[in-house]
Order: sequence, then structure tokens, then C-alpha cells
Amino acid sequence: MGDRSSIDKTIEMAQEALGYAQEQFDLGQQQEHYNDIEYSQAQQLLETALMELEKLERLAVPEQKEELYRTRIQLQQLQSKMIITPH
Repeated sequence: MGDRSSIDKTIEMAQEALGYAQEQFDLGQQQEHYNDIEYSQAQQLLETALMELEKLERLAVPEQKEELYRTRIQLQQLQSKMIITPH
């Protein structure tokens, strides 16, 4: 079973990565190629957060898995959007 505080901490980190990546995605849409470094950093943060969530999902109880799964889906959706949308 995943420790509740480690799951909360990982979800919080994932939400912060999601917020930063969304901000960079929005800026990329407005400024085109002026934020390439930050855009790439945001993509890396998303990937790191996804890996952490996947690790914890394997250890979590069913109730925790649902929360981790929902967060992972949000990250994956933004990650896909960032990959396929020119900025």
C-alpha cells in the first residue's frame, strides 16, 4: 500500500507540473517559438510526474489508484497536446 502522504505529495507535484505545462502551452500558442526552453522543461516535468505516478499506482490501494489514475490521465492529455500542437 502506498503511504498516504507520499501519494498526496506526488499528486501535488503532478498538479504543479500540470499547471506549469499548461501555462507554457498557452504561452507557446501566443508567442510561437519564443519559449522553447521553458516548453521543453514543462514537457520533462510532465514526463517525470507521469513516471512517479505510475510507480505509486502499482503500490496503491484501489481508492488511491483511482485518484492517481485521474491525475495521470490529465498529465497524458496535456503531454499529447504539447507534442502534436505546433508552438
